Formats: sequence, structure tokens, C-alpha cells
Amino acid sequence: MTVEQNVLQQHSQKHQQTLLNQLREITGTTDVQLLQQALQVSNGDLAEAVAFLTEKNAKVPQQDETTYYQTSQVASDRYISVGSQADTNVIDLTGDDKDDLQRAIALSLEESSRAFRETGITDEEQAISRVLEASIAENKASLKRTHTEVWSDSPNPHDRKRIDSCPVGLKNVGNTCWFSAVIQSLFNLLEFQRLVLNYSPPARVHDLPRNQKEHRNLPFMQELRHLFSLMVGSKRKYVDPSRAVDILKDAFKSSESQQQDVSEFTHKLLDWLEDAFQMKAEEDREGEKPKNPMVELFYGRFLAVGVLEGKKFENTEMFGQYPLQVNGFKDLHECLEAAMIEGEIESLHSAENSARSGQEHWFTELPPVLTFELSRFEFNQALGRPEKIHNKLEFPSMLYMDRYMDRNRDITRIKREEIRRLKEHLTLLQQRLERYLSYGSGPKRFPLADVLQYAMEFASSKPVCTSPVEDIDSSVPPGGTAGQPLPPPSTAEQESLPPLESSGAASVSTTAPTAAQQRVPIHKPFTQSRLPPDLPMHPAPRHITEEELRVLEGCLHRWRNEVENDTRDLQGSITRIHRTIELMYSDKSMMQVPYRLHAVLVHEGQANAGHYWAYIYDPHQRCWMKYNDISVTKSSWEELVRDSFGGYRNASAYCLMYINDKKPFLIEEEFDKETGQILSGMDKLPPDLKQYVKEDNELFDKEVVEWNTLQAHKAQQEKLALATAAAAALAASSTSTTSSSPQPMSIESSPPDNTVPQQDPEYMEQPSPTNDSKHLQEDTERAISRAAEEQDERSPEAVLNAAIKLEYARLLRFAKEDTPPENDYRLQHIIVYLIQNQAPKKILERTLLTQFADRNLAFDERCKSIMNVARAKLDLIRPEEVNMDEYEMWHQDYRNFRETTVFMMTGFELFQKTNYVEALMYLIYSYQYNKELLSKGLYRGHDEEPLGHYRRECLLKLNEQAAAMFESGEEPEVTTGLGIMNELVVPCIPLLLVHDAERDLLAVEDMRNRWCSYLGQEMESKLQEKLTDFLPKLLDCSTEIKSFHDPPKLPSYSTLELCERFSRIMAALGRVPVEGR
Repeated sequence: MTVEQNVLQQHSQKHQQTLLNQLREITGTTDVQLLQQALQVSNGDLAEAVAFLTEKNAKVPQQDETTYYQTSQVASDRYISVGSQADTNVIDLTGDDKDDLQRAIALSLEESSRAFRETGITDEEQAISRVLEASIAENKASLKRTHTEVWSDSPNPHDRKRIDSCPVGLKNVGNTCWFSAVIQSLFNLLEFQRLVLNYSPPARVHDLPRNQKEHRNLPFMQELRHLFSLMVGSKRKYVDPSRAVDILKDAFKSSESQQQDVSEFTHKLLDWLEDAFQMKAEEDREGEKPKNPMVELFYGRFLAVGVLEGKKFENTEMFGQYPLQVNGFKDLHECLEAAMIEGEIESLHSAENSARSGQEHWFTELPPVLTFELSRFEFNQALGRPEKIHNKLEFPSMLYMDRYMDRNRDITRIKREEIRRLKEHLTLLQQRLERYLSYGSGPKRFPLADVLQYAMEFASSKPVCTSPVEDIDSSVPPGGTAGQPLPPPSTAEQESLPPLESSGAASVSTTAPTAAQQRVPIHKPFTQSRLPPDLPMHPAPRHITEEELRVLEGCLHRWRNEVENDTRDLQGSITRIHRTIELMYSDKSMMQVPYRLHAVLVHEGQANAGHYWAYIYDPHQRCWMKYNDISVTKSSWEELVRDSFGGYRNASAYCLMYINDKKPFLIEEEFDKETGQILSGMDKLPPDLKQYVKEDNELFDKEVVEWNTLQAHKAQQEKLALATAAAAALAASSTSTTSSSPQPMSIESSPPDNTVPQQDPEYMEQPSPTNDSKHLQEDTERAISRAAEEQDERSPEAVLNAAIKLEYARLLRFAKEDTPPENDYRLQHIIVYLIQNQAPKKILERTLLTQFADRNLAFDERCKSIMNVARAKLDLIRPEEVNMDEYEMWHQDYRNFRETTVFMMTGFELFQKTNYVEALMYLIYSYQYNKELLSKGLYRGHDEEPLGHYRRECLLKLNEQAAAMFESGEEPEVTTGLGIMNELVVPCIPLLLVHDAERDLLAVEDMRNRWCSYLGQEMESKLQEKLTDFLPKLLDCSTEIKSFHDPPKLPSYSTLELCERFSRIMAALGRVPVEGR
């Protein structure tokens, strides 16, 4: 066959497959053979094929023998959906207006066929186009977003710098998490990675591609090489795949948008790569049939063995992604067993020919990379939309495929028959056990052993009265009082009563009748051991002899032992059968085809909206890695199970990728042929890609240098401004200070704390004290006065030393005191903060000297002289004695602590006033700043729990408000509600996800579930459209921290005001119960 004939044949087969896909979508049937028969009967006319199927309604039409036996060509076999266990009944589309519907379908199909004939683009490719258009539009729109929205990069390149050899993430450029999940899974198949990196286009296409396929696939292949090379050698933490997506977008034209399905995209991606490699293989062949590495890597073959009307047939078919139904199965093997058997297959291996029809699938050749597509979506005909199946489905990390291989067909059939027999026996045993565990004929049933035990307890109970109503005073209403006082008990009865009852009974005879009517009556006991009547009476038999009781107890005891023994035997038999079934394929002969789990693609959300990420096993680090867009983190099998098995939250596996464990080349690194060393990083790349990555890294290095230069310039400007202010302050005070100081001060030796004029009124450790720190001056003056009284030597230096010791002792006592949350002495003085955080002694000494060097102390001669001595001591401190950078760092930390406190207080106040919109930013920034402080030490910041609680509650309140606005259906309300979510809530969700705290995760899940619940409700199309557009943002599981607006401006507080407000707010919060908080 010539190349031209081969191309024409493949084009014809692709067209036939397109018709099959269209017919499947319209009618809802998944039976490939039924669809093929409908096309054959209608001679390729889709309108007639639909009519043929809909007229049959739910009945499967009789097939020609030749049709059923017909074997598809290899080129198109891989598109056949095999092993489907879905309902094969045809959906009835006719209704009452059958003619109108048929005409509509005919027009739709005619238009679709005409579009294919004119453009050569299938419906499936147009669907890809719609997604790509949406992705590019979203990417362009992200450039116009405000800082509160979700796709912005950090301006600091150090935040985007790759750490060592960590895997590189992929940026989500707008609804492209599906792209990232698939590409990362394939990239980490090192054999696939090598094939892509070392791909070179055919020589003949360097001039101009001959057809549309070459025009589309070859540029995409080149961009995929560029993307893979960056993922190998980039210095960036994550790279942008927009150019690869752009190539896909340019191949198709459409204006509609939707989020793409992982399996559909993977199928199309491999199809395009196969075409690209096929062109190269055909060019390189030398008279032999070309080998396509994509086909050899991802495609296998199975044998379809079937019976139709008593006649046997066998067909060999090719497959790529193998589809499996999830609904109704508990694990992957059950899915596979069901997929390998279709219809009634007893006649396949029975001696008699019967009229039954069915088929089995047996793998004849498994691909090195075995991909299972888990069908977790089904169409709800009542609601008219797809729904996701959240059922739990377990899958192993090591999968043995021996039982599904054609060479083990006979052994497997024997074992399947044995399992079938065991399961029948198991069903009988379980039914019998159920009769023991749920005994009775009414709606309520109990274990039979317990029933016998209860009967035994009843029979052996002693009767407490002759009638259950005998001693109840009918004149006393329930919970009420008697109309007449009861007669007092006898002396013997009084003695038998507890003290309280005895005294109460005695009071009856001595108090007035009105008083007796106001108290709860004392009921006369039947015996001295009689319980109070308000306690429930234990039932017991009225009349039973000792002989009757002895016989009855003997029978009940014997029966109970028999029942318990029978129950144990049944449970033991059931356990043994389960174990036998589990070990049925555990012998070595059935463990020769091992497949190890390589990647799991996870989907979270609903059928029409959600987020994708991937878990991929790293064989070198022997751990699982989580690839979530730009975030790549170490994970665990436990986390994978939680997110992938389903049945928990809205996340579940959507695609499983297994690799042949006996073919290590799939994941082995490449070795240098000359040195024998493992090739890593840039050494993996061919020369053209090395140059490409080198240029990109140079651009990133340049960005880093420019950022560093900019930050250094800003820091230099700040230092210059500080020095200028210090010089101005020194010039203003030089006359008064030089006359009283032992030595002249210089700018170089004087710390900024002594020289900068009034700038920040918040606390005394700012460059200059101010009048706002009056309380600090008073503390200092008191210390000086006490020191002067206690010191015999009245020299300024002696008084200063004594005053510093007294002040330090006072502050040390505060630092060690255990105070309630509303009294935080750290806010009153920096020394308390420094002591609690174990600051160096030299830092403490200099800070105390700075306090006593305050110019505002110079209101009398004694304080003035002490101030001058303190300033002189500061001036005498040599740079090597106190590290000024460290000193400034401690003081900056304290300034940050006070600023964080103001953020926190303001957020708490606004939250209490239910102003959640404004409160959120204060709580967000206070939590982040506080976390940075706590990373340096336990006492650097505030308790994280209340901050985390109110941040979480604020987001939940805003989510509730926004959801209520959306539910109103009013356009302004809906817009405002979605604005709150997009601008406030959604950007904050990564902050709750990043630390994986349980309460934060539950809060995020609650918010998502609230919005996902709307998917099952009827609403206007505009609301549905807005919801569909919004949900992918909400369900994005990326933990990338987004940028926000600048921090809100803070009010200025003196230390006294700050402490008072803090105390008042924290005390108010303390009055709220923990559950309410």
C-alpha cells in the first residue's frame, strides 16, 4: 500500500469513527457493535441511523452475522470503547413530537457533516478548540484582573525561584489544570520524556507542511519539547505552558468555552503525538513497516471471544486508554472482571450450543504504560445533565494482570467458575447469618442471641409489685402536685427513708395544707427496698415457680449457646471463603505480569466544574509527589488514598496510569555512554534545547539581578533618609549635649535611637521618644527617684546604674508573670518582649540606656545629668560590642509585633460589629504577619488559635452572605455576592489550604459544598452560566499564595491607648464560649 493510500484509508477510518462518536452522543448508547450496525443499515446516513435506533427504543436490534464478526482496522481500533458496563439501552428521544425531533436531529447532523467536509475538523476536535479558546481568553483576562484575583505572579523573583532540583510546576493559565495534570504524568515517564526531547521533525517538512495535520501537530510537538526542556533545566519554580496551549488554540476556531475532560484531552494528545512520530517513522524506514514509539508505549491488543446465536467468533482489537465503569464496584479488579465479560457467556465454554450471546475480552499484548479511564460521570435523564459518581473505588499500588491474559484463559475460567461457586455459597451463608443477626417478623429486628438473653433476664427478674399501676396516685398529674397531703409514713418507714425523705415526710405533719400542696408528694413505698416511683420499673413475670424458672433458664441458656456457636461458625465460614477468594490468584503462576501504579489523576468537584491535580510516584526518592499546578510537594500513600479512592468529599481518581514493573527503562535515568554517569539537568537536553533553556535562565537571572538592585537602591535611600534626619537632629541638640556629656558624640557612634527626631509616636524605642510615651517617662522618673533615695553615692552615674537595675527588675517581674490574655505586658515595654524572647544581654542594656537617654527627661538638673550620662555611655559603646544590625532587627521585630497587634485588634472589633468585609483584610494580614513572627520564636507573636478561628469564621460568614445573595436571583445581589467570592473569599482559600490544618480544610470543604449544592437545583440559564464560570475558581486546589491589595492603613495609638484597647477587646472575646468562637 502506498503512503497516499494509507493516508486515505486512515482518513476514511477517522471519518467513520467521527460518525460513531456523533451517533453515540445523540442516542446515548455505548454498544459499539450496535452503533456500527446502525451505520451500516443506513449506509452512513446519520439521520437514518438515529431513526433506526430510536424506533427500536430500548430493544437491541438483530445483527447480521458478518457485522458482528467484522474486525476493525488497526488504525481505528484504538478508539473503540471497550469493556463498558453502562446501560446499553437506547435513550428514547422521540417523545410525542417525533417528527419535529427527527427533523431537528437531521438538521444538526447535516450541519455537523457539512462542517467536517468543509474544514476537516471533527466534533471532538471542535470541543478541544472550545476549551483552548476558554483557556486563552482566561489567560488574557488575567492580565486585567485586580490584585485580589487568583492568577497573579509574585513580583519577587525569589518567590518563583526553583529550589535545588525540585520538580518544576506548571502555571494554570486559566482552566488548564487538566493540562498540567496530564503533562506532568507523562513527563515523569522518563522514556516518554526522552522521546519528546530527542524528537526531530521530518526533513521534508522544514520547508512547508503539506497538510493540516502536519501544520497542527509539528509546531505543537516543538512547543512540547520546549516545555519539557524547561521542566528539566529551568531555574524557575514553575513555567508557563501558554505557548503550547496557543498552538492548540490556533489549530481550531470556536467561541464557546468549557473545562476540558482529562481522558478526552489525553486521548487527543496521544493521537497528535502519534501522528507526529508516524511521520518521522515513515521517513526513517528502510523498506520495513515503520514502528511508532507512541503506539508501542501506550497501545495494546485484546482478543474479543464471542458467541452470537450459538456461533463463535474471535476478533483482535487494539486499545489505548481502557475505560472502566465505577458504579456498582468496590475495587479495580471488580471493574476489570466486569469489563472483560459482556453478556451471557455460559455458552462460550459449554458443550452445548445455545441461543445466548456474549463475549469475553482477553489481553494478548499489554502496553508498557497501561492507562485506565475511570468513568465517574453519568447522564441523569430526569435532570437532563451529567452527574458525578462519588462512590468509593479502591485500587492497588501493584496490579497483577495475569488473570486477564489470553495465555491464562483456561486457568482463569476455572478460577472464575470456582469464585462464582464460592460466591453463591457465600451468599447463602450470609443470608443464613442475617437471620441470626436480624431476628423477628416486625419492622424492628434484633440479634437472636440478644433476644434469648433478654428473655432469660426477664424470667429471672423478681417482681416488684402485682400491678405496674398499683402504687401510682391517679390524683397526681405527671410532674404536678397532689390535691391533698399524703398521710405520714410509719415510724419504720421513716427509718428506712434517706435523711432528705425522712425530714420531708416529717414536715408534712407540721406544715400548713397550702405548703403541702406546693411540694412534690412522697409516694408511700411498697417495701423498704422499693425504688422511688419516678424511676422506671423493671418488668418481671407475675407468677413463676422455681421449677418453671429452672427449666426455662436451662432451655434459654442452651439455646443461646447454640445460637452463638452457629453464628461463630457462619462468620468463620464467611471469613474463610472471603480469604479463599482473595488468594485465588496469589500463586506465583498468576503473578508474572506486575504493573506498578505510576500516576493518579484526581478530579475534585462536580460533573460540569472542578479541579484536577496528579499524584506521581518518584522511584528515586521512593515517595509520592503531588503536582497541583505550580505547587509540587511531597505526599504520601495515605493522602493519595484519601483524595483518590472517592467516597470522601468531592475528590476521586479519574485516570490511573500503571507501568510494567518488568520494564525499568520506563523510569530509569539515562547514562552517559562515555563516562557511565547518570545524565541530569541540562545534560539530558540536545544542543538546541540546551540553548533554549540557557536563554530562558539568563532572562530569569537578569530579573533576579534587577530585583536585587531595586531592593538595594530602596534600602540605600532609606539609610540616606535616616542619616539626614540624624544629622539634622544632632545639629539641633549639639549645644545642650556637648556641655554635659563626658565625651563628644559622633554620628557614627551614636545609635539611630538617640538622634532621629520625632517620627513614630507608638513606643519609646523609635528613633526619638515623643510626648506620647508619657507613661514611659513616668516609669523612668520613678526609677531615678527610687535609686536616688537608696543610693548613698549621689553621683549621676551611680544613680543611673541603680535606676537601670530597678527598672530591669520591675520589667523582669512583668516578663515572668503569668497573665490572662487581656493583659499582655509585651505591649507596655519592649524590654518585656526582649526578655521573653531571650534577646542578648547587650541588646537589653543598650535598650535600657536608650530609655534613660530620653531628652524629655531633662525637666530638672538631676534627670538632665542622668540623661547626659546615659547618652555618653551610649556614645562609648563600640561597634564590636553591640551588633547594630542585630539591635535594629530586634527593634524592628517589636515594631512588627505592635503593628500586628493593631491589625488583630481592628479585625476583631470589625468582626464583632459584623463588618466582615472590612474585618477580613485585617484578620488576613494579622494572621500572616503573626505567623512570620512566630516562626522566629514562641513569644514573638500572639496565640495563633484565636486568629485562625476568626479568620476562618470571617470567610465562612462572607461565604454565607454571598451564597444568600446568589440564592436571591436578583441581578445586583448575584453580582455583589459573586464579587465578594471572587475578590475576597477565593483569593484567601489557598491561605487555608497551605498548612493543611483540619479545621481550615473543613471550612474550605463547607464553602465549596455550599456552592456545589446549587448544581443539582433548577435555576435560570444566566445564573447557571455564572455558577459554571465561578466554580472552577472556587474548586482550584492550588496552594499558591496570591497577592492582595496593600495592607489597610492603621490608626496611631500611644502605648497606653494600645494596652487599654487590647485589654478591652480580648476581655470581650474571652466572654464568648469556645463553641461560639
